[in-house]
Amino acid sequence: MDIEWPVELGDQLHRYWQERLRPRLDGLTDGEYFWEPVPGCWTVRPRRTEQEAGGGTFTVDYAFPAPEPAPVTTIAWRLAHITVHVLSKRAEMCFGGPPTDYDTHVYAGTAAEALDQLDRAYEAWSSGMQSLGPMDAARRRGPAAGPYADRPLAALILHINREVIHHGAEIALLRDLYLRRS
Repeated sequence: MDIEWPVELGDQLHRYWQERLRPRLDGLTDGEYFWEPVPGCWTVRPRRTEQEAGGGTFTVDYAFPAPEPAPVTTIAWRLAHITVHVLSKRAEMCFGGPPTDYDTHVYAGTAAEALDQLDRAYEAWSSGMQSLGPMDAARRRGPAAGPYADRPLAALILHINREVIHHGAEIALLRDLYLRRS
């Protein structure tokens, strides 16, 4: 029995996106998007200095390496992370999508803008996945793929799926907490 791994791997994320994550993001307000559940959150915020990451009037908090313990992050931060680092950057690396990075991305100043950016990033990744043939999942990525350089493309795809599912669940929880805050 031949299994078309790119189809199966793509289907895993597609089902999660269609049935779980994207419906949970409907109606996201700017209040939820920017809500900081604890002091010191990492978020997307209006630019304060030219040295901050971002190519527009909004910037994203981040540091490499991340501090220990890592700060709590807002829905805005998590959406930016999924959009830029998880989906757009990997669509660039794997499928020739447009260049993107934390330093030049124009971060969304509203929830609606962030969801539009997320949808476009998901579409870029998803259409790239749909273009893969049966043998593509086994090919090695090479040095540009970082920690996945010597691993098959399928390992990177599984990582992307994990990241979207992980951060998507965190966003859903933050929305639940926001609705029940005192």
